[in-house]
Amino acid sequence: MEKRVLTDDQKSKLSALSAALVNQEAARILVPPNENRTGFWFGGGGLAADDDGTLWLYGRYRNFGDSRTGLAAGERGLECTLFASRDGGRTFTRERSWSKADLSFPGNKVLSIEGTSLHRKSDGTWELFISSEKERPYPDCVGSYLKPGCGVWSVDVIEGATPGELDAATIRPVLAEFENPSYIHIKDPVVYDGPGGATHMVFCSHPFCWTCANSGLAVRRNGVFEIETREVATRGPTWDVAGCRITSRLQVPQIGVFSDCEPVAMYFYDGLECVRQHDENTRAISRPRGYSCEEIGGLLVGFDSEYPSTERLSALFPFFISPMGTGCSRYVETAATSEGLWAVWQQSQEDLSQPFVGHFLPNAEVERILA
Repeated sequence: MEKRVLTDDQKSKLSALSAALVNQEAARILVPPNENRTGFWFGGGGLAADDDGTLWLYGRYRNFGDSRTGLAAGERGLECTLFASRDGGRTFTRERSWSKADLSFPGNKVLSIEGTSLHRKSDGTWELFISSEKERPYPDCVGSYLKPGCGVWSVDVIEGATPGELDAATIRPVLAEFENPSYIHIKDPVVYDGPGGATHMVFCSHPFCWTCANSGLAVRRNGVFEIETREVATRGPTWDVAGCRITSRLQVPQIGVFSDCEPVAMYFYDGLECVRQHDENTRAISRPRGYSCEEIGGLLVGFDSEYPSTERLSALFPFFISPMGTGCSRYVETAATSEGLWAVWQQSQEDLSQPFVGHFLPNAEVERILA
């Protein structure tokens, strides 16, 4: 079968839609970090709309630390928190929170809480997927490479009848790697109902040596997530050569230039040029280059009929850069409501903190852009 291709006009419309949605200048702070300085942020989560109009915002508070050197460098991810808005996103109130101790269970002591994903199941109940670094050794073949105070990432889930009733007592593991050092760390789940109806989880993986980030795909069958591929999208050729972490899937509205088109989805992702910060040539063009914990963002798109195959629209340059601080703009998550589209993400500030910011794009603007 011949591979389907988006027209140049369609690609241009999607680029414009993503820029209008992840609007760096119009974004407002929804959840500030615990302190306004480097290493402090809230994010690694998203936004979900309930039937009654409630917006559920979720993520984790992170304090200063360094995942490459262990807990001796700081607290790092210390709390997973759930907020609710019942006024259309104007204000958010704290509803629930879970500490590292709350999310630990026998044989799984949590050292740091990482990315999260809230998902509504077909029976109407909810599940919150939480990735965390746990006190666990590397496989014997690379055991000596695990730094003191560090562990291995994996994904767990808690459940509840509603988001407000999510219960840490229901916690159980859902995805982990124990043998393959090249993809040993599994974190930052993005859970959604994929084409065909099955529950899909895109996850980020890192190797034992922390040189890159990849996006894998797992599919739930008979209640169990099974890994389909460890690299659902390859790392890019330029600004994102060291990492491609998919953080959101957004179904493109079938209007305007997409009204007679097969279903298409946008995939927002975080990229980085190197895990550690590069020294720049003082006579070269200065630009945000992206590094660990200071990633910048890009966009993939793909036809549902060819899922999970995608095309990179941000091939030469990133699409999403904060105008402040390090330029970091990461963990973009999107949500569709009856009134329009939401985007939330972590955005670097002048003080180098990363609050969770958000921007809402009304349906009229979406229609104008895609016309």
